Parts: sequence; structure tokens; C-alpha cells
Amino acid sequence: MTLSIYDTLTRTVRPIGTTNGRANIYCCGPTVYRDAHVGNLRTFVLSDLIRRTIELAGGRVDLVQNITDVGHMSEDVIGQDKMLSQAQTEKKDPFEIAQMYEEHFHRDLALLNVRPADKYPRASESIELMIEMITDLINKGFAYIGSDQTVYFDAQAFEGYGQISGNRLKDLKPGHNYEYTDEGGKRFHADWALWKYAGARSEMIWDSPWGAGFPGWHIECSAMSMHFLNKHVDIHIGGIDLRFPHHENERAQSDATLGVETVDLWVHGEHLLFEGRKMSKSSGNVVLVSDLIVRGLDPLAARLCFLENRFRSQMDLTWISLESAHSTLGRWRKKMIQWGDSEEILEDSEFLSAMESDLDTPRALQRIRAIEKNVEISDAQKRARFLYADKVLALDLSRAPVVKEISKEQQSLLDARLIARNEHRWSESDSLRNELETTGLEISDGKDGQSWSWR
Repeated sequence: MTLSIYDTLTRTVRPIGTTNGRANIYCCGPTVYRDAHVGNLRTFVLSDLIRRTIELAGGRVDLVQNITDVGHMSEDVIGQDKMLSQAQTEKKDPFEIAQMYEEHFHRDLALLNVRPADKYPRASESIELMIEMITDLINKGFAYIGSDQTVYFDAQAFEGYGQISGNRLKDLKPGHNYEYTDEGGKRFHADWALWKYAGARSEMIWDSPWGAGFPGWHIECSAMSMHFLNKHVDIHIGGIDLRFPHHENERAQSDATLGVETVDLWVHGEHLLFEGRKMSKSSGNVVLVSDLIVRGLDPLAARLCFLENRFRSQMDLTWISLESAHSTLGRWRKKMIQWGDSEEILEDSEFLSAMESDLDTPRALQRIRAIEKNVEISDAQKRARFLYADKVLALDLSRAPVVKEISKEQQSLLDARLIARNEHRWSESDSLRNELETTGLEISDGKDGQSWSWR
């Protein structure tokens, strides 16, 4: 394997390694209290691309992605547990909420052609793993029981804290996001909860050596990644918002437990904006996969838009870019039919080189566009190279375009425009073209007359 990728910890592009001949990959999964928006899903497409690129070059992968079905605090729900808050809103059992949104998550991944992970461990089913790790951290002097009966990690006991994010303990101030607001029993403000004492809480709690309670957010990923990937992760993936404090805390917990560096490469996908603003519920610009479908767009148009940008670069998604990507997919699928029906796959070294060079997806797309336009490459070879590229791009390029009938109203407008053109009423013809395009048609005029296609 020759894939090299940017490592957040060392701030360099480094080749990936393997464990017993396989790449162990851990990708932080969703908190299943609501639907994942396309900004969240961009990270999971990143994970899928890494996996597919390794496998395209002949490598093997073990991919684990957790499901956080035990709530935790964040800036979204001040002072409340996410799962319990959503359960109250929808008047359902919290585990029913978790199951429903987990099913939605897998549905959305499938619509984006993200291949399933090898394992999806749930936090609620891994409590014993967390208790075992917390016990070990206490015994080794990295954790303590606070005056409020909550168990905390001692941040000052871990020498390498802050190396992923660049934060230094002495510079950290109280009150950073993603932490509980009622942690009055800890010794140092940068310490974090490993096991929260339940207090008056009566739902989603478990027995432990420290009393009834529930796990902190960060310990979940440490316990599950170390257990399901045999105590070493070659590539750890997540969104850039998880770099601090989640991944910083996770690294401290895992490394303190085992006494070694447990993750080789920390890979982070950058933020996704939508039409110039951060995508958030409060801004009212959250876009779901279902929203694309309602607009008549192929969900894979979002995947193509992601590929047009480097994953460690912030990108701005728009409806215009999604519509353009939808049209591009339609054009490529028509070309694939024109190029024949052979299933032969032909390796393209330039495409593979782009993908293995820190996942340079814009350059990879430039390569297949060059193949499309190159008159010196036969149609059969074009199809074979597109099929090769699609093993990673996963855009269903060999899928036959959907044949969709036009309405009677659209046909009437087309007939009227044809008459207007024949009578040289160009202004009326242009007006009718604009009206047709608002219905989703794309109008072309050539030597054979007027033609149309779905956008």
C-alpha cells in the first residue's frame, strides 16, 4: 500500500501502516438523536474513500464505526442530555429514538454509496468495556473519584496532552464546549468525566463500582476502538470539530491505558458550509439527504460535490453546485452507455496516483474528465477506465439514466417553442425555454432541431 495522508498529530503527510497486514480504521460515528446532515455525512464519505483507495491498491481493511446511543452534553443542548431531550420532544423511549435514527443513518450511508463498516458497536452495549478501562486508569493514577462521585481523568497526569490540537493545558480556560456544566467535583478545570454519577437521573443509567451512572462521551471511543481493533488503530478518522476536546481526550485515555501511542494517523475532514454559512439547526440551513431527493436530485450529487474538494479543506456547498453535479452524473452515465456494455476494468495509474497522494480527489476528477474528452482513447477503454475509477468514486457511473416522462404541460410548451422558432419569433422562443427550464428540463438547439433532457 502506498496511500499517504495528512496526519493532524504530526502535521505532515505520512504513509499509512498496517496491523498484521490489514489497515485498522476507526471512524467516529453519529450520536443517534437526530438525522445526520450532509455536513456530518461528508466525514463518513472520507472514511469510505480511504477504505476504497486502500482496497483498490490491493490492501485490506478492518473498519469500525461506533454508534453513540448514550447521550452527552454539547453546545446544542445546554444542560441537557441529547438522547433524553429528544425522547422528551418526540414522547418516545430514548432507546427507541436511538434505534430509529440509527436506521436513518444506515439508510443515508447507503444512498451515498458508503460501504458498511465491518462493525458498528453501540455505546449502550459496551458499558462493561468502559468500566474496565476506567478501573484501569484509576489504578494507574490517571483518574480519580471526584467529590461529586463522578470519575474524572486527570489531564495533568498525561504528559502529551494537547499535541493533536496544539492546545496547552496551562492555556486552557474553563467552559469549553462538549463538556458537562455541572462538574464541580474535579480537581482541575481541564479534567473531564469518565463516569458520571447519576444523581437524580433515572433513565439510561448503569451500575458501576462508583455507583449508578453513565459514561462520559470520550471514554466510549477509547474503549470500543481499543477492544474491537485489538489495541491499535492505524487510521483514526473524524470531523475537524472532534479534534478538540474529543480526540485529544480519547488519545490521552487510550495511551494512558496501554502505555504506548495507540493511533498511527489522525485524519480529520474539514467543515462544510452551506451557501456561505456553517450548517446548523439554529441557522435553519441544515440539509439532509432526504432534502436532495425531494428536489429531484440524485443523492450521489452530494458525493460528487465532496469529491470536487480536498477533504482537509473547508468547502461551501450550494444548491447550484448540487444541481450541476446531478447534471454531470447524468452526462457521464449516458456516455457510459454510448461507450458500450463491456464490464472490463482497466487500471489507470494517473487516477490511482492522485488518490494515493493525500486523497487528491480534485486531481482524480480532472483525470477522468481528461479521459472523457481524449479522442485518442477508444470508447471501450474510456468505459474500462471509468469503471476502474468508480471503484473508489462510487458514483454508480454504469447505472442507466432514469427515463422520466414529461408532462402534458411540458410537451405543450415544447410544441409552442418549436413553432416560435420555425416562425423566427426568437424572443418568444427564449421565454419558452426559460419557462421549460424552471420545470427541470434542459433545452438544446442543434442542426437536427430542438432537443431536451432532464437536468
